[in-house]
Amino acid sequence: MTTEDDVPREPIQKSRRVPVVIAAGTVGVVAIGLLMVGHASSRVNKVALAGSPKGVTVVEAKAAPYRPARRYVGTIEPWVEAKIGPQLISAYVDTVLVRPGDAVKRGQVIATLDCRNASASSKAVAMQARAIQSQQEAIAHEASRVAELKEGGFASANEIEKRAADSDSKAAELLETQAKMQRATLEVNDCVLRAPFAGEIAVRAADPGAFARPGTAVATLVDRSTVRIVAEVPEADFDVVAPATPVRIVALATNRQLHGTIARRSPAADFSTRTIHLEIDVPDPNRTLPVGTTAEIAMDVGEPVAATEIPLVAASVRGGKVTVFVVDGNVAKKGVYPLKGERGGSLFIDPTLRPGSHVVTDGRALLKDGDRVDAQLEAAGDGATRVAGIKP
Repeated sequence: MTTEDDVPREPIQKSRRVPVVIAAGTVGVVAIGLLMVGHASSRVNKVALAGSPKGVTVVEAKAAPYRPARRYVGTIEPWVEAKIGPQLISAYVDTVLVRPGDAVKRGQVIATLDCRNASASSKAVAMQARAIQSQQEAIAHEASRVAELKEGGFASANEIEKRAADSDSKAAELLETQAKMQRATLEVNDCVLRAPFAGEIAVRAADPGAFARPGTAVATLVDRSTVRIVAEVPEADFDVVAPATPVRIVALATNRQLHGTIARRSPAADFSTRTIHLEIDVPDPNRTLPVGTTAEIAMDVGEPVAATEIPLVAASVRGGKVTVFVVDGNVAKKGVYPLKGERGGSLFIDPTLRPGSHVVTDGRALLKDGDRVDAQLEAAGDGATRVAGIKP
């Protein structure tokens, strides 16, 4: 009988597939890792940002003559203006016969006041004057008769002098009463408000029932057949605004452009503001300019000078100096130039900045002197861009 232990065993052979699989997997993992590292490295920018060109927009500087100018803000005022109201009495407004915009003639009734009390007082003073006049005439006749009695010795010199003094006293009293009557007459006449000149009603300041005192305006009358444009200018421009200097005017209310000359200039400056008052007369027979509105006054000063024109956005201004960046090739160079002046949206600087130079507009705030740039030239008119350095 044989047992399991007695059976001869065959030697176990180790499989070679396991090491091969492990080695192949390791190689695959390493290869994938290398590919991923290479892919990630290809996306890394190995060039410093400071060294890369900066994108900017440039414009071409132009040669343009510049002539200094002055601009002032003025007010259009009527040639004549009157605030119509009572001057002597206080009374209630009875009627107002005009409205704003009405044309009136000289002497036309504008408004009336309730002056029954003034009328009664005027009549009382007139009656008093008549009574005093009668008394004075009687006393004068009596003094004359007494003087005739002196020749017959029937009247003394003292009595004659007394009668003459009484007559003179009554004459003075009569004159006083007549003066009061004239004042009362003026008060009555003050109850009817009339236009002092031909013009138009600008303001109706009171309605019937309002109480008017001396100095209270019931209506405002203006004459616009000729208007005055007035302005206050700095004292340093005293010589600039000499009489007969031609000016350009824009009436903002109607956008109407006018031409005129300075008619008059104050010989003294205002004590508080240190400004000089000037006036420009503008005939307006059709009365098309509204008064009390704003007018812009412009005038040229001196002679035109050579300058280089650039947009206002292409520079920073400090004092009388302008700082700009000019593209030379692919490099932005910082330059400082004297400022000649400003007009509209343009700066006029010293022609040492050569016309045709490419001046940076957009992206200027991020530049430093000597930075490399990728410039696009902004075309005038259509707003298109072209690569800088390529002539159209």
